[in-house]
Amino acid sequence: MTEPDDISLLREFSATGSESAFAALVSRHLNLVYSTALRSVGNTHAAQEISQAVFIILARKANRLPRHAVLSGWLYQTTRLTAANFLRGEIRRQQREQEAYMQSTLNEVEASVWPQIAPLLDDALGKLGERDRNAIVLRFFENKSLQEVGVAMGASEDAAKMRVNRALEKLRKIFGKRGVTLSATLIAGAVSAGSVQAAPVGLATTVSAVAIAKGATAGGSTLVLVKGALKIMTWTKTQMAVAGSAVILLAGGTATVVVEKIHEYQDEAWQLGDINSEFLLKPPYRTVILPTKSAARDKRNGTGGIAWEGDGRIYGIDAPVEELVRVAYTKKYGPVISQCRTVFEPEVSTNRFDFFSNLPVGAKEALKQKVDKKFKVTGKFESIETNVMILKIRHPDSALLKLSESNNSSIDRENGRIKLNGSSDKLAAVLEDCIKSPVLNQTGLTNNFNFTVNWDNAGRPAGAAYNLNLEALKQALIDQLGLELIPGRESIEMLVVEKAN
Repeated sequence: MTEPDDISLLREFSATGSESAFAALVSRHLNLVYSTALRSVGNTHAAQEISQAVFIILARKANRLPRHAVLSGWLYQTTRLTAANFLRGEIRRQQREQEAYMQSTLNEVEASVWPQIAPLLDDALGKLGERDRNAIVLRFFENKSLQEVGVAMGASEDAAKMRVNRALEKLRKIFGKRGVTLSATLIAGAVSAGSVQAAPVGLATTVSAVAIAKGATAGGSTLVLVKGALKIMTWTKTQMAVAGSAVILLAGGTATVVVEKIHEYQDEAWQLGDINSEFLLKPPYRTVILPTKSAARDKRNGTGGIAWEGDGRIYGIDAPVEELVRVAYTKKYGPVISQCRTVFEPEVSTNRFDFFSNLPVGAKEALKQKVDKKFKVTGKFESIETNVMILKIRHPDSALLKLSESNNSSIDRENGRIKLNGSSDKLAAVLEDCIKSPVLNQTGLTNNFNFTVNWDNAGRPAGAAYNLNLEALKQALIDQLGLELIPGRESIEMLVVEKAN
């Protein structure tokens, strides 16, 4: 006898309150929801609470889901939104801890690939469109055949195959921009093998009972999660409607919008020339953000970067949206807020941008306003307790540190070399960029030193994050500089980026 499909079970629950129908849905999809939550928060207890919240939301919205909905895709997206709401109060675990946990659950064939993409997977899927995301979830999270994917999405088997392949190619490109270069075949195999784990025994029974009551017996923290996630989902739906209205307005021919667009794109010529600090000093004075042109990228041999002038004027080349936002919110002119000190919640374009702001006064504030408006985001700084690395002196009487005699510096993370002339704060910033974890300077050193350290990066463990042998680096710091990196947990200032209201 053929089992009823998801929507049939959902309609039965909506019409009759059938506990068995809802329990069947929970049993069918709990592993997907739990695994997605676990990847996001890195904590089994929190993942269970998020799973509970998601199914409460499903019970409350059961009679409003469209008949053509792909329930597994809807549950996946709802889990991401609920986890994002949860992370407002807590920062996710260090990526290397997640990788170590994930790697221990997989076989040796997938172990070298899955740890590289696990910390990036859900963010990457969030950048896909709904149909692409649904295709990935159905094909690799639920391991359905292409024919089954086609049926669920109302398409033929061939169309489903094309959709899955295109979505995999988009994932491959997104991972490549984050420094993880893998074939679509390897990505498919790793996601299929590692994306869904068994939820704890007994969780399905608990989730069903509480969700069927629509949260009446749920704990206070779970209900807070439900309320926050429902608010995010309502906002997302509203924004999609607003976006659709904007398209209609533009098609109707709003003269002001068209004229402004033409005027803005007259400034594209600067992208094809050489932009440098001298460019920032010349009028006309304005703030411009434009998609990076392929011709401009070719002219620069694919190189990008950020450069400040002392008075706050700034330009950037080939920057992803998240980096552009961090630049705009950097409080002073210097190193951009690091990625590991940022909680970035909204989904944004995967395109890259060239930009500059050369106003003689208020250049960076103008850039911030332009970024907020263009990408519909807002940021604020919050104190968040998280895992950190603490830089300390290991040998107080060590003669390994030498006062700086030059300004030459070079960083080669891939080959395991740091040569830095500067302060211990600057060294901590360089180490933070290398290991992608907040580094707090507690050395007490006040002078500028010649920090030179070499480590065996070729011996990094298989699947190590960011191509770094952390243990070798830590030992080299001790042996060559008399300094040490030790793990800790501290409250630090983090940039929290949200969708603007």
